[in-house]
Amino acid sequence: MTQVASTVRGTVLRSRGGRLSFLVDMRALVVCVALAAAALAVGLVGIATGDFPVSVPDVFRTLVGEGTKATDFIVLTLRLPRVLTALLVGAALGVGGAVFQSLSRNPLGSPDIVGFTTGAASGAVVALLVFHAGALVVSGAAIGAGMLTALLVYVLAFRRGVQGYRLVLIGIGISAVLSSVNSYLITRADVTDAQGAAIWLIGSLNGRGWEHVRPVAAALILLLPVVFLLGPRLRLLEMGDDAAKALGVSAERSRLALVVAAVAVTAVATASAGPVGFVALAAPQLARRLTRQPGVGLVTSALMGAFLLVTSDLAAQRLFAPTQLPVGVMTGAVGGVYLAWLLAREWRRS
Repeated sequence: MTQVASTVRGTVLRSRGGRLSFLVDMRALVVCVALAAAALAVGLVGIATGDFPVSVPDVFRTLVGEGTKATDFIVLTLRLPRVLTALLVGAALGVGGAVFQSLSRNPLGSPDIVGFTTGAASGAVVALLVFHAGALVVSGAAIGAGMLTALLVYVLAFRRGVQGYRLVLIGIGISAVLSSVNSYLITRADVTDAQGAAIWLIGSLNGRGWEHVRPVAAALILLLPVVFLLGPRLRLLEMGDDAAKALGVSAERSRLALVVAAVAVTAVATASAGPVGFVALAAPQLARRLTRQPGVGLVTSALMGAFLLVTSDLAAQRLFAPTQLPVGVMTGAVGGVYLAWLLAREWRRS
């Protein structure tokens, strides 16, 4: 049996002999369970509703292989890949935002603000409009350009280490330059190609299939364990480089590893769904306010990102039916209000 002891920040669980013990933040655990349940519930609603409604029992029968040909096509081919893409991309953006906000110690230090998402979008736009590439090449170009943009921002921000405010300011400048390049390429392109690129730049989950689910799932399986293993170092880096070094952590090496992993996750998510805005910005902060933790939580940020994106996608499909909006329109509308509130709050605090 286990022994339970309460602490200020959670509950300590110990084995009978006292050899094993670990701290569980019960509030954070409840928030994680609630967010996971809410995301799955919204995803189930997204699968069951639409132009051809499918009852919830029929959805479950189809998922276990006992559905009809009609429900198999609707659920497994049309709707389930879209919902899974939303959940996985949202989780990836949430984790990426949590890492960068923690490293920069700034709530504005998210991939879509500091230019990493814009860099991935620039790679995809060049592949689409200049080389007229297919989906696989576009995805590869987005990932490669996102990594190069992150490297450029990191190098320009490095001066006896990387300071959070410098990373944010340089990232915003790089993002503005890349946005101008994207706009120029669209104005010079054919009308049909320009329209497709413009829709992609908004961020959309329309027409997503299993070929979009697999890359994001593989990236999360490979990279999330790396991020979670480096999580304790991330908490130490939040206290400053001097404190981290005093506790035996190589600050720059750990920061670089976290940046590479977070940029890779964000770039794969962008390649799959386009540069969906504000999820990476809002998810970590909303999760932090729910858990009331002193730092940004990785797991709660991932679950909040998944919930935000799958909910936004469902709203984009249903609010203006039969017209389906790109999910980036919905996240941009909500995220813009959140960003204005966040900027006003930071201004009042400073």
